[in-house]
Amino acid sequence: MAEFDAFARSYQNLVSESVRISGEPSDYFATYKALYLRRVLADLTVKRILDYGCGVGSLARKLRAQFPLARIDGFDPSAESIRRVDDSLRRQGTFVTSVEDLDTGYDLIVLANVLHHVKPMERQTVIGQVFSLLATDGRLTIFEHNPFNPLTRWAVSQCEFDADAILLKTSETCERLRMAGFRLLHQDFVVFFPRWLAMLRPLEPVLNWCPAGAQYAVLGVKAAV
Repeated sequence: MAEFDAFARSYQNLVSESVRISGEPSDYFATYKALYLRRVLADLTVKRILDYGCGVGSLARKLRAQFPLARIDGFDPSAESIRRVDDSLRRQGTFVTSVEDLDTGYDLIVLANVLHHVKPMERQTVIGQVFSLLATDGRLTIFEHNPFNPLTRWAVSQCEFDADAILLKTSETCERLRMAGFRLLHQDFVVFFPRWLAMLRPLEPVLNWCPAGAQYAVLGVKAAV
């Protein structure tokens, strides 16, 4: 995707600028997602992870820290983004621009803020593709912006590479997983408090039902037929 090739060099700075109202840099949100996954998948043995839409590897680095025994692969159609993935990640996994170059049988696949860049008519195809890459009993986690949060909508409007973004409601994301054959495990709202209310962040796991979160996470499992 030529658009994301153009943004690869300044990707993290652009994200940090768009979310400046939170008081946190882009790195905070990647760490948040990795910690969330470590918490909700605490009972799952994770040996192989695919970061689908990995960009420059921001989330993959955090997943590596939380799942140190897992192999982490990445896919992104932006060749310039893949070129900027850390060498340390490349040495332990495969980072490619073609899905055909990936293995199958992943224990966990993560789509972090990817689907809002995919045209609605193509989203089911992407989720079906991901389904085929998972091992039986493998997990898919989708993180997306919450379209009902006004600050989230403002942040999206400030981000240059979100100009094409069409945000998804949780209901759409859940229905698309069901249509692809997933059994839903979690539907959580996440990211509630900015830095100046950081003392309240320990409460966030018990607020996962509240649609005020800046983002949400939907988890599904590929059940045996």
